Amino acid sequence: MKDVVLNNISKTYDSGMVQAVSDVSFHVNKGELFGLIGPDGAGKTSIFRILTTLLLPDGGSASVNGSDVVEDYMTIRKNVGYMPGKFSLYQDLTVQENLNFFATIFNTSVKENYDLIKDIYIQLAPFKDRRAGKLSGGMKQKLALCCALIHRPTVLFLDEPTTGVDVVSRKEFWEMLKRLKQQGITILVSTPYMDEATLCERIALIQNGSIMSIDTPKNIIAQFPNHLFAVRSDNMGNLLKDLRKAKIIKSCNAFGAYHHVTFHDDSPEMKEKLMRVLEEKKHTNIELKPVTPTIEDCFIYLMEN
Repeated sequence: MKDVVLNNISKTYDSGMVQAVSDVSFHVNKGELFGLIGPDGAGKTSIFRILTTLLLPDGGSASVNGSDVVEDYMTIRKNVGYMPGKFSLYQDLTVQENLNFFATIFNTSVKENYDLIKDIYIQLAPFKDRRAGKLSGGMKQKLALCCALIHRPTVLFLDEPTTGVDVVSRKEFWEMLKRLKQQGITILVSTPYMDEATLCERIALIQNGSIMSIDTPKNIIAQFPNHLFAVRSDNMGNLLKDLRKAKIIKSCNAFGAYHHVTFHDDSPEMKEKLMRVLEEKKHTNIELKPVTPTIEDCFIYLMEN
């Protein structure tokens, strides 16, 4: 069963001058943890706002729980949870006052749905009388998630929920999502962090408003077409320039402490050829090893091709 369906959705801004979403189609299955992965400006937020009935699409159709985003917007608003990228709760209200306010809007109470938010609320409880604006980034994130869940939604939309949050809080957040999924909630999360893609069951890679690939993270990685190598030397700046000039190199991108490269020819002798080229360029302490592609490698490949 499909909880979310998009058919050829498009959206433009500035009187059609800016194409934010271009002919996007995908579906999300009931109970699935689905990731929309792409950089800032890729169209992720526009898609989420269309699905949560905050924006009208310029073309195409979309539905959530079988309800059309244009015709049945009131039904959708009652049944979905939405956590926008920017913290948007009432900063002058306390943690408890924010929770009570959002529960009241949906004609429910914190007590009624406490079992759903219990694991998150326990972490907030010591700060329940603190104003939301005085919370740390991680605690603001947890409060926003509690408020999005307080009415027990069937579908949860999380727009870049871990942007600007420390590494520990990011890890805790994804653990919370796994527990929520076990309760049967369909979760759509958008993120610019490629490493978070592997935490989703399926992902859509999006750039410039268009979907480049939709599949499981494992299958997308398996479709990477070339052998991939990581290379480093004592002078990484010059190494990057020399790699990009080398005729045997097909692609070269900086990845942390290494540069990731592919060859035009995947034959075994290419590794030795590259070592000779780099030695001729006076590089020292050269390290060259095969590596498994990441989602980021795949994203860059799709973007370039």
